[in-house]
Amino acid sequence: MKKKEKWYRGSSLDDWLKEEGWHEEFNATREKERIARQIDQAMKRQKITKKRMAELMKTSRTQVDKLLNPKDGNVTIKTLHKAAAVVGKRFEYKLV
Repeated sequence: MKKKEKWYRGSSLDDWLKEEGWHEEFNATREKERIARQIDQAMKRQKITKKRMAELMKTSRTQVDKLLNPKDGNVTIKTLHKAAAVVGKRFEYKLV
């Protein structure tokens, strides 16, 4: 069998990000985007507005905006747990 050739030149994206010192920031942003998208989708499925989400979380609309903004990484774990509970989910995290 013939070995499949890479379609790109050089190292992987992860290797390049590590070399440039951006790997951790990139992964954190990617995770925040994933979480924000999941919460936003759950809100839409349940027809929960941002205003209502804030009321149910006992927080401000500004905090909900931060939660749903994939570029704002400054959200506490407590806020993530509250948001997950409001949409009938639980927030899990782990070290691997």
